[in-house]
Amino acid sequence: MRLLLSAELLKLVKQSKTYYALGAILVIETLILITAYFQGSTILDLLLDNLKQSFYFEGSLLNGNLIMYIVLNSLWFNVPLILMIVTSGIVTDEYKDGTMQTVMLQAVKKWKFIAAKYMIAVFFTILVIGFMMLTTFVLAYSIFGSGDLVVYLNTLNFFEAEDAFHRICWAFASGAVSMVFYCVVSLTLAIFIKEAAKTWIAAALFLIITTLLLKVDFVVPALNNFFFPKLIDTWQQLFYYEPDWTQILINNAILLLYTLAFAAAGTFVFHKKDIG
Repeated sequence: MRLLLSAELLKLVKQSKTYYALGAILVIETLILITAYFQGSTILDLLLDNLKQSFYFEGSLLNGNLIMYIVLNSLWFNVPLILMIVTSGIVTDEYKDGTMQTVMLQAVKKWKFIAAKYMIAVFFTILVIGFMMLTTFVLAYSIFGSGDLVVYLNTLNFFEAEDAFHRICWAFASGAVSMVFYCVVSLTLAIFIKEAAKTWIAAALFLIITTLLLKVDFVVPALNNFFFPKLIDTWQQLFYYEPDWTQILINNAILLLYTLAFAAAGTFVFHKKDIG
C-alpha cells in the first residue's frame, strides 16, 4: 500500500491539472479581493447605514474576516466543481491512457489499488482547502486588516474580530469534510462511467442536484436531518450567533459515513468489474 500511495502521490505532483486547480483557487480569491476593494465599502454602507447610527463597530467592516467569509461561500459550487473534475481524473486518465490494464497485470490487489486513489483524492482535497485558507488569510489580512464580522443568516449576526476568526477556521475545517465527500463521489462516478467528459457532466449534475435538494422540505424528519444534501452546508451553521456545536459534530460525522459508503461502493464495483 505504501508503494501504491507513493506512486499516486507522484502522479498527482506531476499532472498539470493539480496546478491548474490551485491556480483556479487563486483566481477566484483574486476576483473576490478586487471586487471587495473597489465596491465592498459602497455595498456595506448601503446595507448598514441605519445600523451605524445606533451601533459602534470596531474597525472597518470591510476587513479580512469578511473577505474570508466571502471566499468560504465559494464552497457552494466553484471549489467543489474544480475538485471533482481533478479527482475524477485520477481514475479516468488511467482508463484513457490504458495504464489501468498495465497496472492490473502486476501483482497488485485491485482493492488496494483503488483504495490508494481514494486516499490520494482525500489528501489532495484537504491540501487544496488548506491552501485556500492560507492564501486567503495572507491576502485578506494584509490588504484589508482585521475587524468585526457581519453575516446575514436570516438576520444580521455580528461577531468580534477574534471570535470571527475562530469561527472561520472551524468553518474551513467543516467545509473540508463537505469537499472530501464531493471528491469521493466524483471518484466513484469515474469508476462507474470511466470516460472523463461523461464523468465531469455526471459530477456537475450531482453537485447541482445536491445543492437544489438542500432547500427541499422532505417532510420526513429523518430525511431533513440526515439525508446528505442537508449536511453539506454544515459549515454555515458556525455563523449563527449561538451555533449548535453538538449538531455540527453529528452532521460532519454522518457526512463522513456517507463518504465511506460511497468509497466502499466504488471499491466494491472496481473489484468486481472487468478493467478492460
